[in-house]
Amino acid sequence: MKSSFKRWIVIIIMGSLIIGGLYKSETGSLKGKVTDINGNSIPGVAVYIPSLAIRGAADINGNYIILNIPVGTYEIHYSMIGYQKKVVKGISISTDKIVWLNTSLITQIIEGEAVEVLAQKPKVEKNQTSKKTQIWSQHSIEPLPIRDNQKLYTLQSGGVMVDRGLHNKNGLANLDAYMMKNQITNSEDYGFLLENTFQDALHNPLSTFSIDVDNASYANIRRFLMHNRLMPPKDAVRIEEMINYFTYDYPQPDRRHPFSIYTKLSDCPWNRNHQLVHIGLQGRKVDYDDLKPSNLVFLLDVSGSMSSRNKLPLLKKSFKMLVKELSREDRIAIVVYAGDAGLVLDSTPANNRGKIFSALNNLQAGGSTAGGAGLKLAYEIAYENYIPGGNNRVILATDGDFNVGPSSDSDMIRLIQERRDKGIFLTITGFGMGNYKDSKMEEISNAGNGNYFYIDDIKEAKKVFVNEMRANLFTIAKDVKIQIEFNPEFVSQYRLIGYENRILNDRDFNDDIIDAGELGAGHTVTALYEIIPIGNSYMGPGIDDLKYRKSKIFKADEFSDELLTVKFRYKQPNGNRSRLIEEVLYNDPVRFKYSSDNFKFSAAVAGFGMLLRDSKYVEGLTFDDVYRIAKKSKGKDEFGHRAEFLKMVDTCSDAASLMD
Repeated sequence: MKSSFKRWIVIIIMGSLIIGGLYKSETGSLKGKVTDINGNSIPGVAVYIPSLAIRGAADINGNYIILNIPVGTYEIHYSMIGYQKKVVKGISISTDKIVWLNTSLITQIIEGEAVEVLAQKPKVEKNQTSKKTQIWSQHSIEPLPIRDNQKLYTLQSGGVMVDRGLHNKNGLANLDAYMMKNQITNSEDYGFLLENTFQDALHNPLSTFSIDVDNASYANIRRFLMHNRLMPPKDAVRIEEMINYFTYDYPQPDRRHPFSIYTKLSDCPWNRNHQLVHIGLQGRKVDYDDLKPSNLVFLLDVSGSMSSRNKLPLLKKSFKMLVKELSREDRIAIVVYAGDAGLVLDSTPANNRGKIFSALNNLQAGGSTAGGAGLKLAYEIAYENYIPGGNNRVILATDGDFNVGPSSDSDMIRLIQERRDKGIFLTITGFGMGNYKDSKMEEISNAGNGNYFYIDDIKEAKKVFVNEMRANLFTIAKDVKIQIEFNPEFVSQYRLIGYENRILNDRDFNDDIIDAGELGAGHTVTALYEIIPIGNSYMGPGIDDLKYRKSKIFKADEFSDELLTVKFRYKQPNGNRSRLIEEVLYNDPVRFKYSSDNFKFSAAVAGFGMLLRDSKYVEGLTFDDVYRIAKKSKGKDEFGHRAEFLKMVDTCSDAASLMD
């Protein structure tokens, strides 16, 4: 009885001590900021106390804080992929005090882990439990878990694949470090892309854009992810070019038009309250035995910036592949430019391979970049050897640097447009890294009735110049425009996924003067719309009711089951007047799991692009989800391109899993 009474007395005393604040745990806190050697904040740095197995991470501004650290002396580890790991020893934690420890990390240049050990005297701040400190610790100091918002953080100029300090042995994760190691100046340039937003279908029922069959963006993204283990810059990711990198199993067109139209409606895989509209075009395949002859001029950049292994040497191998695909009816000329432009091979029958290969083999890199002069000369040669009714085309190969010469960018654009109107088209192939001018090459390709590719390896060269050569060189329709009219009875809002730099004014659709994209023989073109059905919540603010125009929806029985109408305009390759096609998509959605492989695989590619772009519209979708959808809908994969896509997604998924 006495023993029990004593235990209760002890419990009461201990409780009163705790309640009265006399019994305090002996802990302190660690707080600081992580920067690079130039003083720039480094988000996402892992902060680790090994002896306690306590982890933290720097926020988006490089700030971190770790609370409730037992009193003692510790080693603090800082790690971030792309930087040398740092260990700071002898950090003493005192009761009820904040230890300030700011540190900087050095870029990792060689593979493996280099550890810098420092004895650093920290700054100590009293009054740890101030209101300001408590608020900051609640809202700013949580680690940045990659699974919470489904993104990889893009850091510095080229991006970092964040994996909390675990180095990838297959390559460096920081573009600047890669450039430093290979003694390359990083001056890659990508045009700013502002993601398409949701539009109100009642007040803005029309969406108009030009088709895009370019796929340079996809190959460039692959170069970042697979060759160099880097995250691509957000503006390097053009989702429509990712989707259109792949071919889809659409029905062949009938005799009336050079392409068929395919439309489907299903659930949106990243937002269960939304739907996804899939629109596909299938170009007619040409009769390979009845091809018109080609008059090709290779315009090759041999300036000093082209000297690296993945530029001029790869260029030579790529164009030899193309030559082997041509016949004796086709002709090839070669123009080069560096400090000046020159003709190194006059127009020659394509079956004279020895002469053509010799001209290619003798090319050497050196000098500055007179791109304007080279382009002008190439068009002159193409015009001199023009084949009426044939395929007259300049094929430009470069890393995109047109910085020396008498011609400005606007002068070159005007020249390209003038020659386009005379039937000479332009194809652009990009090579290399470090000096890659993506924005400039895309701009001039859009003006030239042609297409734009990025050659990152010999497999891509085979895809462009062998497997898909006829589709890429032989145009079956030009100035192809698409206009969608949404029925506001069923659609609250809609958003075009990708095509940001292909948007047209609604009035441009019927204006035959306005240039648009070209469709090659056998090409497929795919576009996706994310729509919010009537009855679901609005995305963003709406607008006030109109005073002079009725905004109320009046149901029309004859259109009551139509979700949208698709209109296409196109011209014959040598025509000046457009033709119109219309197709209706009815409000009859199919559940996503029952939708076609075309639908599901294109949705997976779009979702992957949105994750890479850190889209604010991607909800509840992970890299693992993308992988699962794409794997189940891979379908026929003759050349292994879809299997390679799965590897790219898996690379990002592995990096994301390291953040858990």
